[in-house]
Amino acid sequence: MGKSKTPQWKKNLWALWFGNFATGAGASMALPFLPLFINELGNFPKWQLTLYAGLAFSSVFLSQAIVSPMWGNLADRTGRKPMLLRASIGMTISATLCGLSPNVFVLILIRFIQGTFSGYINNAYALMASEVPQEESGHVMGMLTTGNVGGNLIGPIIGGYLSGVFGYRLPFYMFGFMMLLASISTWLFVKEDFKPVKKSAKLGIRDAFSGIQKKWVVGAMIVSSMLIMAATMSINPIISLFVKELMHNHGNIAFTSGVIAALPGIATIMAAPYLGKLGDHIGPEKILMAGLVFSAVVFFPMTFVTTVLLLGVLRFLIGIANAALMPITQTVMTLETPANAVSRIFSYNQSAQAVGAVIGPMLASGVAGIFDYRYVFLMTTVLVLINIVVVRIAYHKDEDKQRVSID
Repeated sequence: MGKSKTPQWKKNLWALWFGNFATGAGASMALPFLPLFINELGNFPKWQLTLYAGLAFSSVFLSQAIVSPMWGNLADRTGRKPMLLRASIGMTISATLCGLSPNVFVLILIRFIQGTFSGYINNAYALMASEVPQEESGHVMGMLTTGNVGGNLIGPIIGGYLSGVFGYRLPFYMFGFMMLLASISTWLFVKEDFKPVKKSAKLGIRDAFSGIQKKWVVGAMIVSSMLIMAATMSINPIISLFVKELMHNHGNIAFTSGVIAALPGIATIMAAPYLGKLGDHIGPEKILMAGLVFSAVVFFPMTFVTTVLLLGVLRFLIGIANAALMPITQTVMTLETPANAVSRIFSYNQSAQAVGAVIGPMLASGVAGIFDYRYVFLMTTVLVLINIVVVRIAYHKDEDKQRVSID
């Protein structure tokens, strides 16, 4: 007997895992040190530095929020593989250009342009969601997440070392190189069994939701994704500046910031596949709610930290919560969305995430500029509490609707 052939969806999973890893590693090599890079591009007071850092972080997500639905519609017409290549090649070029920025305004502009080409990770989720056997969906979404998170784990540590030795531009060039590798891997190894949506089919938001039974739940997952991103990304513009403050401007601040930025990734990469499988057995709602409650419990004490060590411990714990959040929302959308609408729903979800990634850093920049860096964690706790309320209301609405239909 010959060896059983590996199904194509598993080959796709490994190629897309590498693409997610490259995206996460490349982006996280440069992003934690963006405020320190901006600080070298000019002599800015604290409020101006936090504002420019917030704009540089948010600009990529602002443009992403605008264009994602367009790319989602196109993906349902042409397939997800062309969208993956569009994203990876676009980021190869734009990341390299970021490293060549002569001033902060050019950097913000290139970051804005970069957002129009992004979307690799969401298209990877959408492609796998349309091809993976349903009973494997939680496990596969968890696996894809470990690719992105694994990159986010390694990237800041490597980026912190490179920044400390060679300066803050080199990590951007490394980001471009990683995306070049992702482009080659995707082109060579990803094969899609794609069935295009008919040209006569309507591709609006209402049409995308029309075939979904649990509309309240899917809608809540999209809102939840926005709030998760707002909470997670809010600390990015200030994390290296906060570490600098905690270290009293002594020691290797870039490397320490890299380690602090990477710590959640260690916990997430350990927990995500396990929680994905557990969600397949006990239901994703329980995992999501537990993750949100735990997230609020961990974010709140960050407001009072006085040492880098305690900040690191809490950042590690938040990584466990993260493993129960974004992958679970992706799993719920995978299970509840028909295949012909999956790219559009995932693109709306990406837009929502992008809006969250704009709101979070900008709110954080405002809070840090007016009050202090530590108050950002208090603001983040409030965002998580709002998220808990949104998810509970949606599931209650859906339960009430099902009860009425049974009666």
